[in-house]
Parts: sequence; structure tokens; C-alpha cells
Amino acid sequence: MSIQNLHTRDPFAEAEAAAAIQARPVHIRLQQRNGGRTITTVQGLSSGYDLKKVVRCCKKEFACNGTLLESPEYGQVIQLQGDQRLKIHQWLTKMQLASSDQLKVCGL
Repeated sequence: MSIQNLHTRDPFAEAEAAAAIQARPVHIRLQQRNGGRTITTVQGLSSGYDLKKVVRCCKKEFACNGTLLESPEYGQVIQLQGDQRLKIHQWLTKMQLASSDQLKVCGL
């Protein structure tokens, strides 16, 4: 009698499915705050990703503060302290969360 593995699971299938979900453009913008301070906003990332983990990784990678906001108009928006437009563009393409043609960097 042979033992059958009835619960086979592909660990990479979830990552492939999440990559396939990202179809809309991702907007990266710089907003001017009071006192000469700026924030970088990233909107349009797929909700298939764990955006809290994305924010945590970005904060470590760029040595800045950041948060995840819920907007009724734009969905979940990532806010990072300072001008991080080029860094977040390079990081998102390096981590393959979005392709370079999906990323729209405003203001450069």
C-alpha cells in the first residue's frame, strides 16, 4: 500500500498569482507639506500583496518613516517621508512587484 500526498501545494503559485494581479498603473508622486517637508505617495499597487510588509521593507531600505493609508477614492496608499521617487521606482522593479512600464513617476 502506497502513501499518497493528497495535499500537494506549490509554494510559488501564490507569488505568481499576485504578480498576475498587478495590471493597472502604479502612480508615484511627491507632495509638498508645510515647512518645506515632502512625502512620497505610491498608489495603485495590487491588494494581492501584503502592503504592510512592503511599507516595512521600504522603511528599512530607504531609512525613512512611512505608513499605509486607506483612501476611499484611491484605495490603499503608501506614504514615505522625503523624496523617495527614484528609490521606490528602482526597488519596485527590483522586487518585481511592478514592471517599469507600469510605474508612472510624476514630477520628474
